[in-house]
Amino acid sequence: MTTIAALDEPMAETRAPWEDRDGVRITRVRPIVTAPEGVALVIVRIETSEDGLVGYGCATFAQQFAAVARLVVHLAPLVVGRNPADRGDLVRMLHHSGYWRDGPVGNSAISGIDQALWDLAGKRAGMPVYELLGGRVRAAAPIYLHAGGDTVEQTLDEARAILASGVGHVRIQSRQPGLGSYGTPRWGGGYPDSPYPDGWDPRQYLRATPELFRRAREELGADVELLHDAHSRLSVREARTLADDLAPYRPFFLEDPIPPEAYDRLPELGAASRVPIAVGELFTSASAAAGAVRRGGIDFLRVHVSAVGGLTPATRLTALCELEGVRTAWHAPADVSPFGAAANVALDVASPAFGIQEGHVYSDAAVEVFPGTLQPEQGHLAPSPAPGWGIGLDERAAARFEPQPYAHERWAAQVRRPDGFLESP
Repeated sequence: MTTIAALDEPMAETRAPWEDRDGVRITRVRPIVTAPEGVALVIVRIETSEDGLVGYGCATFAQQFAAVARLVVHLAPLVVGRNPADRGDLVRMLHHSGYWRDGPVGNSAISGIDQALWDLAGKRAGMPVYELLGGRVRAAAPIYLHAGGDTVEQTLDEARAILASGVGHVRIQSRQPGLGSYGTPRWGGGYPDSPYPDGWDPRQYLRATPELFRRAREELGADVELLHDAHSRLSVREARTLADDLAPYRPFFLEDPIPPEAYDRLPELGAASRVPIAVGELFTSASAAAGAVRRGGIDFLRVHVSAVGGLTPATRLTALCELEGVRTAWHAPADVSPFGAAANVALDVASPAFGIQEGHVYSDAAVEVFPGTLQPEQGHLAPSPAPGWGIGLDERAAARFEPQPYAHERWAAQVRRPDGFLESP
């Protein structure tokens, strides 16, 4: 059986379709998979003919990490031998190379190569990536962090701890009966007399969530920005009901209230809702995200940058958002590597369209694997001033953390209603 490691050898060179100004060439492209926090992170490393010049990018699709890593190996011969400065041509060529395109596996692999090319560009220029994007329009990006508990009391206690750290935006989730409960430490149970005892009931959710917000606003005060994620499992009518019931508590936004299959009705939902609507985590192409922005109904676009192909298409989405009056809120929980987080922050500080940044506090293990990892300070993320991303990779440390199947994938396949009907994750 041929393995990814067995195929990880220097590739024959590919000739460029034009002459370039220097002789720098890509000599090797390879994936590195590590899981310092238990979630598989896929990294692409690009080596060049210039001694010591390497670039890193995030190709993370945690649920199908092995497929992404294998595809990086498959794509490598297309870019080995090319000048890394031809980033636009290389990314476009990779995007079209499979003929069928815009799936999350393919775009994640392309994203890792794309982001590594941006890292190389910054290092060659002696500039951080945000300067390549036009420079700062803000010093740092305010973030939100997640508070989730088994009870409302636990959720609010966690929110207080987040607020005490200097973060002013907090997403609140409280456990509901069943496996569909999202953003909380435990799942399961609640409907023992039903055909599916671990089922999730949207009616219960619609009753409990406004009560969570009422308590949060009452106990945390009027100045705290509160967010909530419905995780794509409401109908349009249910989403309108939830937005109406939450409106008195002034949420900063309601995230992913409906599944992607219903996105053609986002203009209807957006027009009816008094609460800002944030969507986009499940977009797997920049063109699909752009179409949704143009049609309206979105207040915040929060794509997973790796899933749409990397920083290059994300810069175009950012420009479109600015023109359409939509703000960005890039997806960035634990299944985004520190390189991916750095790409988000580069976009954040360079774009007038920025709204808020999802935050994650990386563990000591992650910082060991990725020296230079960005960490929040007083509720903000600031980019590194070092060339490129300003982040390294310790491969010896990375090798200690072997990836395991992603729990999120198993959970998503088990989200059912009490009658056994499979729910959208």
